[in-house]
Amino acid sequence: MAAPAAAIAAPSVLADLLPARTKAAAYARDAVLVLGGAAAVGASAQIAFTIPQISPVPFVLTTFTVLLLGAAYGPLRAGLTLALYLAAGAAGVPWFTDGTSGYAMPTFGYIIGFLAASVAVGFLAKRGGDRTILKTVGLMVVGNVLMYAFGVPYLAFALDMSASDAIASGMTPFLAGDALKLVIAALLLPGAWAAVNTFRNAE
Repeated sequence: MAAPAAAIAAPSVLADLLPARTKAAAYARDAVLVLGGAAAVGASAQIAFTIPQISPVPFVLTTFTVLLLGAAYGPLRAGLTLALYLAAGAAGVPWFTDGTSGYAMPTFGYIIGFLAASVAVGFLAKRGGDRTILKTVGLMVVGNVLMYAFGVPYLAFALDMSASDAIASGMTPFLAGDALKLVIAALLLPGAWAAVNTFRNAE
């Protein structure tokens, strides 16, 4: 016999759909999500290529992974995941782009931006920001802006660039790719929620 609808807590983010019947099970689930998420971000950072004539910043899949993870996890899980990724990589775990680690790199600001973006995106998603195409577009824009807000000034400082040069090399070349990722996310996230709602209504 199905439980009454009022007794079933509605998930606020997609990760809430993973079952956890006790508080201990919820902690264990979240620990696995954080560790697995950090590993996924590290793996996505290895899918990268750099075109020195265009930018010293590599083209990576990491930005897309971070934004999707933020939306799926919510602010706390996403924040812990990216804090682990940042701290472990800075301490020597070789899972930054191209298997690098440490913090003496001109692109370290983007990694700090990943943390800020994941929390902000998770916060918005927890409040329904990934349920429709239009809201998801806004969510992704906010995440990308935060990444650049940390990454571009850090790049300018590290390489002694002017603000305009840092923008030209650290942001402009990536905008077309960001737009493509935005379109994909705007289809994936609301589509996932539509499937969830269809399933829940059919129970």
